[in-house]
Amino acid sequence: MLSVQFKSGDKMNKRPMGLRASSARAGLSTAGMTLCAVAVLSACGGGGGGEPAPVTPPVVVVTPTSAPAVAVKSSLPYRVSGGSALVEIVMPTDIKSGETLAVTVNGTDVSAVFKDGTTAGTKIGLVTGLKDGDNALSAKVGSSAATALTLTNYPIAGPISSGPQVTPFICQTGTLALPDGTKLVANATDPNCSAQTNVQYSYRTTGEVFKPLTDTKTIPADVKLIKNAAGAMVPYIVRVETATIDRGIAQITMLFDPTKDVEPTPTTQPKNWNKRLVYGHGTGCVGGWYIQGGVFGYNPMNDTWLSRGYAVANNTLNHPTNACNNVLSGEAASMTKEYFIKRYGAPVYTISTGTSGGAIASLQLGDMFPGLFDGAIIDATFPDVITIAQSGADAHLLSNYFASNLPSATSFTPAQKATLSGYAAEITLVANGNQMGRTDPVPGRTAPTFAGVGNYASAVWNAAVPVPLRYDPNASPPNFAGARPTIFDIGSNVYGKGTNPLDPSGKTTIGLRTYDNVGVQYGLSALNSGAITIAQFLDLNANVGGFDTDANPVTSRTVGNADAIQRANQSGLLLNGGGGLSSIPILDVSNIYGEDTSNYHMQWEHFAARERVLQANGNADNYVMWRGGNGTAPTAANPAAPIAALSANSIAAFEKWMEAIAADKTADAQRTKVIRNRPADVTDGCFDKSTVPQFIAEKQTLGTSGSQCNILWPSYKFPRMEAGGPLASNNLKCQLKPVDLADYKVSLNATDLSRLRTIFPGGVCDFSKPGVNFTKVVPWASFGPSKVNLVFDVTK
Repeated sequence: MLSVQFKSGDKMNKRPMGLRASSARAGLSTAGMTLCAVAVLSACGGGGGGEPAPVTPPVVVVTPTSAPAVAVKSSLPYRVSGGSALVEIVMPTDIKSGETLAVTVNGTDVSAVFKDGTTAGTKIGLVTGLKDGDNALSAKVGSSAATALTLTNYPIAGPISSGPQVTPFICQTGTLALPDGTKLVANATDPNCSAQTNVQYSYRTTGEVFKPLTDTKTIPADVKLIKNAAGAMVPYIVRVETATIDRGIAQITMLFDPTKDVEPTPTTQPKNWNKRLVYGHGTGCVGGWYIQGGVFGYNPMNDTWLSRGYAVANNTLNHPTNACNNVLSGEAASMTKEYFIKRYGAPVYTISTGTSGGAIASLQLGDMFPGLFDGAIIDATFPDVITIAQSGADAHLLSNYFASNLPSATSFTPAQKATLSGYAAEITLVANGNQMGRTDPVPGRTAPTFAGVGNYASAVWNAAVPVPLRYDPNASPPNFAGARPTIFDIGSNVYGKGTNPLDPSGKTTIGLRTYDNVGVQYGLSALNSGAITIAQFLDLNANVGGFDTDANPVTSRTVGNADAIQRANQSGLLLNGGGGLSSIPILDVSNIYGEDTSNYHMQWEHFAARERVLQANGNADNYVMWRGGNGTAPTAANPAAPIAALSANSIAAFEKWMEAIAADKTADAQRTKVIRNRPADVTDGCFDKSTVPQFIAEKQTLGTSGSQCNILWPSYKFPRMEAGGPLASNNLKCQLKPVDLADYKVSLNATDLSRLRTIFPGGVCDFSKPGVNFTKVVPWASFGPSKVNLVFDVTK
C-alpha cells in the first residue's frame, strides 16, 4: 500500500480546557453542578425566612464529538486520477448515540458509498464523479467539526507531473493481444490512445500452459490445482483486466475463481489473492520513444508470481523499449497502482522487479516516488540510463581514438587499451562504447568495430513511427523538425530545450544534454601505475575530443548543460539513493556475467547503485547483493544465450524479508524496520560454479582479488573511474582545480607540464568534490501540470 498518505483531523482527541471526561459525558459542567447545589440549600431554608430563592437552572454543556480523520488510500490527495479516489475515514471513539457519518464532495452527499473497512473503527468508500482540478471533500460525525480535504483530480490519460505530453505519440492500442487472441477495442476518435476496459480469464493447465477460459461457470477438466494463501487447493484461474492509463496500456492479473468469487471491490477482494502485488518492468531503452507500445516488457501472465498468489500489474509505458523516460513511466506506474487499489483494495505490500532496464526502473521509481513500492528485487542492474550514456560516451571516445590513424593511437597495445579504460578486455571497451547509441539521433552512423561486437546502432526507431516524423539532418532536404530518438529529447520536459545549433534556420529545438568531459584525465590511473607512458597519456588526452549535440565527434571537449544536470539530479533521472530507496529492502542479483566479453552488463554498475544508497544514507544495510548463479551470460560465441529469471531461492529469501517487515507494527521509522527485520541468512554473497551452486556468504566488493567471490567473479572498472572519478559514477560535470604535480606518481618534466596545462587550460577534475549542481532528489517531483513539488516547467 502507498505508505505516503495525507491525514487530517489531528485534533480529534482534544477537549475544551478544564473539562473532565466523566462530567462531559453526564452533560454537566463543574460550574453547573455547583449552582445546582446552591439552589438546593436555598430551598431548604438555609437563607433565612421569606420567599424561597429562585432556582437557577443547571448549565448543560454538550461536548461535541471529535472530528474524524480522512486519508486517501489510492494515491496522494493532490495526484488523483480518473475521477475517483478510495477514501478511508477513521471514526472518532467518542461518537454519541444516533450520530452517523456524513460525507460530501463539492456539496453533494456521498455518505452512502462508505462501508466498514477491514480495520476496526474505519469506513472506506470509493468516491466517484470528481471533476478535473480541485474537489472539496468534507466529513463529519454527528456534532463533530467537519474535516476538509482537497482532492486534485487529473484525467485518466494524464499527465499529472511528467510535463507536456510527448509528441508525436503513436497509438498501438489495437495491436495488443489479449489472452483469447483478440485485440483491445480502441476508441478511434480519441487522440489519447484509449480503449474499452476488458476483462478476460485464463487458466493454467496440468500441462503448464495458460489457456483462455471462455466458460466462466465451469471449471475445466485440465485445470491445474494450486494451494492458495489459506492453504486450500484451488483451481489456477487468472482474472486478466486490461485498461488504458496515462496513454499506456495497463494489465492486472490475479488468481480469481469466476464460479465462486463475486465482482471484486476494495471490500470484496478475490479470495485466492494473497493481498500482495508485484509491479514488473520491461527491459531495454533503445527505441523507447514516441510510442504507446503494443506489447508488455514484463508479462503480467507471470507464473512465478501468480502461482504464489500475488497479483501482477504492468503498463506498456513501464517497458523501457516503449518509453525510455522514467519520469513518464513513474507517473504511469503510480496511476496504474492507483487504479489497482481503487479496483481491488490496497495490497499489504508491493514488490517492484525487473532485469536490466527493468532494474533501472525499479531503483529509479522506488527512489523518485517514495511509498510507491515497498521493496525491489532486481537483476542485471544499472543505476540509470544517464550513467550508461556517460560511460558509453567515454568508451566510444576512446574507441574512436584508438581506431584513428594518429601515430600516438597506434602505439597502444590491446592490454594497455583495456587497462586505461578499466574494462577487462578491448572487446568490452568497444561493446560498452556502443551503448552511446541511445544519445545519437543521426541514422546510419558508422563506428569502430571489433570482432564479436555487434555494429554500433544510432537513431534506433520502432517501425511504428513513420519516417517523415523522424529527425534526419542528412536527408534531402534535411529534416531538422523531426522527433529526435535520444534519452535527452524524450526527457526534454526535465532536461529542458535549447535551439538546435546545427539547424541553419535556427527554428528547431533539441533536448539539453548532461554529458560533460571537460577536465577528465583519461588513463590517469594507468599512467600512475606505469601501464602507459607519459607521452601516451598526453597524446590520448590531447586528441580524445568530445561530441556535439548530434553526437558527431569533435576535437574539443564536451560541455554539459549545468541546468540540465541539476534537473537530472532533482528528478531522480540520475539515481540518488536518498529518496524512497532509503527505506525499502533491495535484493540485487547477478545472473549475467561477461566482464571480458561483448556483454555490457558490468558488475561495477551494481556496485555503483549500492554506493549511491550508501552515500545518501550513511550505510547500505538495506541493500543486499548476490553474484553468480544459474544464469548464462551472452558471449561472442553464443550472443543469444538467455538471461536467467530470478531464482526460486532469491524470491523465497526476499519474501521472508518482506513478510518480516510487514509484521513489524512498531512506530519506528520505516528504514529502521527494514534493516532490523532483514533475516540473518539474507546477506551479501555469491554462488560458486559447481553443478549445484553453493552460496558463499561474503561482503561483496568491487575488485579482482581479496575474497572468494572476487576470484570467482572478478569485477572491473570503467573509464571515468580510471580517470579518478568515484565508483558511484554520479559526478556528471566535475569541479575543476589547477594541475597539481602531487596527483602524478611519475615525473613530469617542464615540457610535459606545459603541455598538460595546454590540454587542460581550465584545470583538471577535482573528484574529491561533488559534481557541479549535484543535489538530492525531490520526492514526487513535478514537471507540470501539478504545481506540488514543481521543479521545472519546460513551457516557460
